[in-house]
Amino acid sequence: MAETPGKFDFAIDRGGTFTDVFARLPDGRERVLKLLSHDPQNYKDAPTEGIRRVLEQETGRAFPRDQPVDTTLIGWIRMGTTVATNALLERQGERTALLVTRGFRDLLHIGTQARPGLFDLEVSMPEVLYEEVIEVDERVVLKQDGCKLPRKDSKRIVTGSTGDSLEVWRELDLQQVEKDLKGVLSRGITSLAVLLLHSYTWSVHEKAVGSLARKLGFTQVSLSSEVMPMIRAVPRGYTVCADAYLTPKIRQYLRGFTSGFKGGLKDVDVLFMQSDGGLTPMGQFCGSRAVLSGPAGGVVGYAVTSYSSTDNKPVIGFDMGGTSTDVSRYAGQYEHVFEATTAGVTLQAPQLDINTVAAGGGSRLFFRSGMFVVGPESAGAHPGPACYRKGGPLTVTDANLALGRLLPAFFPRIFGPGENEALSSEETMRHFRQLTKEINHFLSGQSQSGANGPRLSNSSGSGSTTQMSVEEVAMGFIRVANEAMCRPIRALTQAKGHDTSKHVLACFGGAGGQHACAIARALGMKTVFIHKYSGVLSAYGLALADVVEEVQEPCSLQYESRSFAELDRRVELLSQRCQETLRARGFSSAQIKTEVFLHLRYEGTDCALMVTATGYPGNAQSCRAGDFRSAFTKRYLKEFGFTIPDRPIMVDDIRIRGSGMSGIKSVTHAKSGCGPAKPATVTKCYFEDRYLETNVYLWEELSCEHSIQGPAIIIDKNSTILVEPGCVAQLTEKGDVRISVGTDSQCVLGTELNAIQLSIFSHRFMSIAEQMGRVLQRTSISTNIKERLDFSCAVFGPDGGLVSNAPHIPVHLGAMQETVQYQIKALGSSLKEGDVILSNHPCAGGSHLPDLTVITPVFWHGVSGPVFFVASRGHHADIGGITPGSMPPHSKSLQEEGAVFTSFKLVTGGIFQEQAVTEELMAPAQYPECSGTRNLHDNLSDLRAQVAANQRGSLLVGELIDSYGLPVVQAYMGYIQSNAELAVRDMLRDFARRHRQQTGSLEVESEDHMDDGTPIRLRVKINEQEGSAVFDFSGTGPEVWGNCNAPRAITLSALIYCLRCMVGQDIPLNQGCLAPIKVIIPPGSILQPSQNAAVVGGNVLTSQRVVDVIFRAFEVCAASQGCMNNVSFGSERSGYYETVAGGAGAGPGWDGRSGVHSHMTNTRITDPEILEKRYPVILEQFSLRPGSGGAGRYRGGDGVIRKLLFREDVVLSVLTERRSTRPYGLHGGESGAAGLNLLHRADGRVLNLGAKTTVSLQPGDMFSLHTPGGGGYEKEEEEHDGNGTLPSKRRRLNETFVERGSVFEYRRAQESV
Repeated sequence: MAETPGKFDFAIDRGGTFTDVFARLPDGRERVLKLLSHDPQNYKDAPTEGIRRVLEQETGRAFPRDQPVDTTLIGWIRMGTTVATNALLERQGERTALLVTRGFRDLLHIGTQARPGLFDLEVSMPEVLYEEVIEVDERVVLKQDGCKLPRKDSKRIVTGSTGDSLEVWRELDLQQVEKDLKGVLSRGITSLAVLLLHSYTWSVHEKAVGSLARKLGFTQVSLSSEVMPMIRAVPRGYTVCADAYLTPKIRQYLRGFTSGFKGGLKDVDVLFMQSDGGLTPMGQFCGSRAVLSGPAGGVVGYAVTSYSSTDNKPVIGFDMGGTSTDVSRYAGQYEHVFEATTAGVTLQAPQLDINTVAAGGGSRLFFRSGMFVVGPESAGAHPGPACYRKGGPLTVTDANLALGRLLPAFFPRIFGPGENEALSSEETMRHFRQLTKEINHFLSGQSQSGANGPRLSNSSGSGSTTQMSVEEVAMGFIRVANEAMCRPIRALTQAKGHDTSKHVLACFGGAGGQHACAIARALGMKTVFIHKYSGVLSAYGLALADVVEEVQEPCSLQYESRSFAELDRRVELLSQRCQETLRARGFSSAQIKTEVFLHLRYEGTDCALMVTATGYPGNAQSCRAGDFRSAFTKRYLKEFGFTIPDRPIMVDDIRIRGSGMSGIKSVTHAKSGCGPAKPATVTKCYFEDRYLETNVYLWEELSCEHSIQGPAIIIDKNSTILVEPGCVAQLTEKGDVRISVGTDSQCVLGTELNAIQLSIFSHRFMSIAEQMGRVLQRTSISTNIKERLDFSCAVFGPDGGLVSNAPHIPVHLGAMQETVQYQIKALGSSLKEGDVILSNHPCAGGSHLPDLTVITPVFWHGVSGPVFFVASRGHHADIGGITPGSMPPHSKSLQEEGAVFTSFKLVTGGIFQEQAVTEELMAPAQYPECSGTRNLHDNLSDLRAQVAANQRGSLLVGELIDSYGLPVVQAYMGYIQSNAELAVRDMLRDFARRHRQQTGSLEVESEDHMDDGTPIRLRVKINEQEGSAVFDFSGTGPEVWGNCNAPRAITLSALIYCLRCMVGQDIPLNQGCLAPIKVIIPPGSILQPSQNAAVVGGNVLTSQRVVDVIFRAFEVCAASQGCMNNVSFGSERSGYYETVAGGAGAGPGWDGRSGVHSHMTNTRITDPEILEKRYPVILEQFSLRPGSGGAGRYRGGDGVIRKLLFREDVVLSVLTERRSTRPYGLHGGESGAAGLNLLHRADGRVLNLGAKTTVSLQPGDMFSLHTPGGGGYEKEEEEHDGNGTLPSKRRRLNETFVERGSVFEYRRAQESV
């Protein structure tokens, strides 16, 4: 299909700002063209205009703009487009209605119940894509063998596509559905998304609704069972809504595009790029598969060109654009993800794993509290960087221009208000001079602050002056931007067990060439590859791509010999479907290749891998399609460091990917030449600490014999490549540039504070903590740590002070520091190299007993004591006690909550003390009604994983010391802590000034109560001059008879969380945050209980009340629900635990979000379909609780209603708060509604369970949870302007980059605990 002799072939990437065109001409030549995507004064549609220009210029014939283009000379057109992405970002899709199973109208509003920004008090989430909801009275449930529900009537039994049996509890009422659909149509909504529970396996009801809707006149009907038949109702629901919302917009665009050609392109092969990297016919292009259409072309482009050109070494794709940078990986196969979030919408569809990070050419530059900060805010295309002459801010592009790395003379004159001027070096330098002046003023002030402040130096590290030059400032921002881009590349590779340094960096996009050498060097990479079409590689990738047809269906089989025949049968049927579709599109059998994937996981885990058996041929112990067991276990071992040999492997989905080979083969070669390369000019570029003479070469004038020593600049029409000193660029025979990256000269850095290095060290320390977390997640075995990511890893100084903690689980923030410092005092000089400490006791900085902290001292030769500490804290699912899960709602002493460790040596002299720790884990059995740990195997495995994570952190700290020396690393540890301290002091000074002006006082106080009446009191005295404060909790109630006692570490965690929220910007979270704070907590109180007090409720409940009290004192916002709503149930066969969302408090200028977790928790909730598949329960309702949010000018968010119907005998435990006290409103806003826990007995009785209880339930009993709402803000008289706060939320979506990819999803999941 790719060969169309004698005709013009076009591959076009229509981006947000530019449209790139690659054309293959009838004589085999190739042309590229770049034009503005929006230029309404000159043309209607950029891709059409690009085709028209090429045809006109190459044939010499006139192709008038006002007439449809003659298509007789066109062979094929391939396109990638951001139409779907932009519609999603701007919420400009089709008006859509959602039809959903009754009881779940708000399911997609609640989603996972996690908030996206952990420290954003205004929970800003993109609105749902539908504007109306129809609830239909239908219900099917999975049949369970152990179900003991009393049968009131005979239920129809059906079989799903997975082989599961289902019971039809409520038949579909089509008459009522028809009435509801007609009502929606009458209001002008013609696009419908349909989501019925368990339709992934039994789609009869969905198909009946779809047939009726089409008959009634809906122009777009998307069924979740057709769009993506995978289990999990929430992501499937988002996906079907996106399909219904975006597909009409895509069709609208396609109608406009085809109308620009004679015959509407009927006789031309037109293909569009999908998010999975495959092409599809124009008529099959749909919204749910289109969101990564543009970036996907770039991945195909570098994968096909770079991988084969660099001896099949794995490649990192580095696409640096204006707003952000896309990072991906290719090692012979495309890496896909099957659930990813774009613009707040989680799509369940195969997508290339493209990770978008916040550092593009247009990323803005800031100097905040002594740190250089790049992004995430972007200047956008308009006004663009300062050098664009449109009043824009300083950006990364400006920094490159200021350093001489961009040459205005080689850029087109398209800038300024009239778009006819050159890039403005003058405007850039004017902005940089102003910023440099501000930076130097700050540094001078710090230098003069006295002995308490760190000594300052300029960027050279000499310490001779505090003044920085414009060039040093610009260079500093470049280095910080580079380090920000290195972090996700490390995460992307190391997360899957790969060595970053063994990769090639394939660079493309307009801005990447200026940074490639520096980034490759920082990551230890030896080679940078830049394709000749790097400036338009996404378009070129479309020409290289294949047509792809994918089919997928769910499965519920175990991968074992008894299932192989059925697996083979289904694989064969799906493969035939793929092949028939591709043959119908004109491909011969020789051109078609199919690949089989099975979505596999170990039974009882959620960590599924989409596995291909390529390289693992079938044998007598496997199915015919391949030895998937071997493929799965090898990949599992690679990614996670272990396998579970005795655990069955489950097949969740069968997927067939069929490819019709249609990519072109480029035959052009670089010209040959003789003699050395001749520079077009010579310029001066700034590198590190001085200007260097730099030759400038035109790419088109280079030949394949030329070798160019850095420093040099290579320029073509669409990109600028900086060859740094110590690097050598070579032109390949195909005209591409391969750069050999030299090693960096050892940097000499003093212990004086260097503001640039401060930002870089902040990234480095955070990267160590992140990499520790990756090792822990990879090597752990339990669901809590491996899949829920309920852990934190951190680096501490020799005094135990926190340096970096990542990711940020609020309740862990300050607590681990207390644990490390306790061990230093308790063990002191007895700590030796090879020792590892285990602790969880509240008196030793523990939060609650299931959170086990593993601490490793880091030693350095020539130093007697530890020079650093690294630690990891993970939530273990069970460590004994009176109830399974070690979270008893009615515990009265610490011993009832599980095994206790104060300063236990888990590793001594490098030997893991398995017998000793096993004895301690089983020790709770000695207490009445208590058990030892119920899951010893997982405990031991996870503890080993924590030790391994710490070992990784220790090695990375050692590498950092090797590079810079111990005095420098420890000095910057202190500076990073001082930076956090500075940000908190600035916030306190600002608050004190405002409060003094308003009230004349520098004191604030507040009080709130637990449900049992226990008061929590706070008085804060602020020193405005110092920016310090005393937080005095005197007057707080005494230790309680129960488990709502909160160890001191919990209060410190809540305090750090509140301070970070009030600072309002990204700062290092370390002990510096508490340096300006003195905390007074009365011993024997609920916030500093006795040594053996029960504390499990303090961690999950009292922590929330401490936050409420602090925010009330500072009048930050109204109270959120103030509870985590802990619900657990279990039997001898299984156990389940969840925390449930409620309403968020309103604040100045915003309504509280409904149905979301707040403050000290951010746990995701189990998807309804997973819940019902794995546990003996039916989810009858999960929706918002209308009217539960407090009234006010800004309303509090509503809580939720969650009803669980039990199918077997279980024991239910409930641990909640805010059942008698209500979340307060602020400044006249009303309080939110209190929560309510109801039990509906099967015999009809309704009981109020109270806030904390354990109760035995029988089949047919239903637990009904009504969670609290958030408080309102200000009196209700002052009305909204009619638009609420939504416009500001939409604006933020557009102004910042859209982060995405597996690295983002990992961090989002980690922060959702």
